[in-house]
Amino acid sequence: MSDSVQVAGEVPSDGSEPQIPSLNNRLNWLRAGVLGANDGIVSTAGLVIGVAAATTERSAIFTAGFAGLVAGAVSMALGEYVSVSAQRDTERALLKKEKRELLEMPEQEFAELVSNYEAKGLSTETATKVAEELTAHDAFAAHVEVELKIDPNDLTNPWHAAISSAVSFTIGAAIPLIAILLPPTGTRVPIAFFAVLVALALTGTISATLGGARKTRAILRVVLGGALAMAVTYGVGQLVGTGLD
Repeated sequence: MSDSVQVAGEVPSDGSEPQIPSLNNRLNWLRAGVLGANDGIVSTAGLVIGVAAATTERSAIFTAGFAGLVAGAVSMALGEYVSVSAQRDTERALLKKEKRELLEMPEQEFAELVSNYEAKGLSTETATKVAEELTAHDAFAAHVEVELKIDPNDLTNPWHAAISSAVSFTIGAAIPLIAILLPPTGTRVPIAFFAVLVALALTGTISATLGGARKTRAILRVVLGGALAMAVTYGVGQLVGTGLD
């Protein structure tokens, strides 16, 4: 049994091709991307509509919106990188611990593997036979699959998570920013409001589809939440803008 643990996205020491992320891993990235886009839409929409309620200066609206877009994308990327790195460090520590236990106390680990299969409903005889065959094939893989529920060849990559979050947030934030800058002053807020609600309905649909949830409820949740956020920030912009005049 090799002492090295291959990590997804990294080139193995034997020169073979890196492991392709699993379907479940790719779906997790996609879900994170949809959530990042949703955050970008709502936060930037609230910001630019609040500023637009206080001033008609296009440059002021653009500056605030673009600054919010950049700050949000960086914040999302850093947050995802730190979070996924912590998760990956924990998984690596667990894998290292399991490998050490297999070397130091193989008999106890074998008994534990048999016990795990018995807990799944197998008889003692069948569980022992399965444990013996899997141990002979790859003891480490057998233990981490049953005990830790971790695939050592498919650990989440923090850089992938960070880049995905930053890109999705940027795409989402660009929608309200463009929608409020292009129209004439008189129709600026209504058009941006409508564009944001359509975009949120789309992200709600995608999110519900990926999660297997009811689409109507998911769409209403994000659309109503976004509408409330924009209404509140518009009111704040009106109050603050009038108060500073």
